[in-house]
Amino acid sequence: MASALNETADRTIARPSGLAEEVYRRVRADIMSLKIPPDTRVSVDSLARELGVSQTPIREALSMLEANGLVSKRHFAGYATSPRMDRAQLDELFEFRLLIEPHAARKAAEAMADTDMRQLASGDTAPSHDAFADMDTEFHRLIAQGAGNHLIADSLARLHIHVHIFRSCFRSEITEEAVHEHDAIIAAIHARDGDKAEAAMRRHIERSYGRLRDFIKD
Repeated sequence: MASALNETADRTIARPSGLAEEVYRRVRADIMSLKIPPDTRVSVDSLARELGVSQTPIREALSMLEANGLVSKRHFAGYATSPRMDRAQLDELFEFRLLIEPHAARKAAEAMADTDMRQLASGDTAPSHDAFADMDTEFHRLIAQGAGNHLIADSLARLHIHVHIFRSCFRSEITEEAVHEHDAIIAAIHARDGDKAEAAMRRHIERSYGRLRDFIKD
């Protein structure tokens, strides 16, 4: 009992400023790590007690999560996490990515501003699932944005979150492989080589799909 109380105390959010954003980050991390599983009811009351805050920042955070497609509001049932993608949905997502992202990488190599290019870095291997998801999502968003198409950038940011939720666990070798693939894309974009950037992005997406096959149960 004492350990459970200590764990709850450790989870309490004390910062008064940016409270909804902090709750958002905490709940998002729980969803990304599958601590809160897909297609699970999210209790406002329970989160308020666990995090030591009122219901207002909880509801604000859930609205932010709903905008990102991580939760949905159900009639007479409150909020619930989004269902996990099935194999057909995953196939459709990667078909979309293969149609869009290699082209975006080519355009970024040709048109990305030098100031934006300096932000493009694969970074070190992420220490956790949600950290890796943030890194990967931002990497692909910057490339789409550098291609000059904000609609693609916004769409990919939302889709990438669901790719990471599809994984049932976090493995460091996944991030190591992805970082190496990111480096190849970055090198091609820095060289302003559209052909290589397009090919490197295509290889990265194809290999990402291959890595996800380990988590497909149906």
